[in-house]
Amino acid sequence: MRLGFIALFFAVIVGVPVGVLAALKQNTVADYASLFVATIGISVPNFVMMIFMLIIFGTWLNLIDIVPRDWSQTKPWAVPALVLGFGTMAFTARLTRTSMLEVLRQDYIRTARAKGLKERVIIARHMLKNALIPVITILGPALATLVTGSFIIETMVGFPGMGRAYVQSIGQRDYSMIMGTTLIYAVLVALANLSVDVIYGFVDPRIRLE
Repeated sequence: MRLGFIALFFAVIVGVPVGVLAALKQNTVADYASLFVATIGISVPNFVMMIFMLIIFGTWLNLIDIVPRDWSQTKPWAVPALVLGFGTMAFTARLTRTSMLEVLRQDYIRTARAKGLKERVIIARHMLKNALIPVITILGPALATLVTGSFIIETMVGFPGMGRAYVQSIGQRDYSMIMGTTLIYAVLVALANLSVDVIYGFVDPRIRLE
């Protein structure tokens, strides 16, 4: 679960600013570069990216162990979390860019600029707040997907995660483990979707929780 939360944190922290920058710098080098990275993140499977990461950081640069033995340190978590969250980061960046471009054309943005508001205030309080609504919608299912883990990534680095344990329990016909893990998955999906609905009330001024 910790690996999934780290991957989601990376996806949001990197994906949202990249999407905002791409929208504000439309048809520039920054926009094309962000679209290129996002396309790679969406197109390349995470196990292929994991192989390249292990070759680059584990073999060429010798910064990480190919199969870490001690997961109590911070360094072994970096590459699996990066690979696991890269696809979500890429999709978040593209969705943020699309939402920001749609918001940029709205009449209330022209009104805010005509009133003389500073550009950073317009971006933070008017553009970004409305553009994040579609992004928040996909972060709920993304959180459930990342937290439940990736069996392939966990197997490649020897990570003792939920996805790996779930698949192994199926092969061993451990029905108690299968039912328990499935119940955890269902609870995580329900909590993630509930969190999205609650966050809507804070982000979207048209929604108020009475």
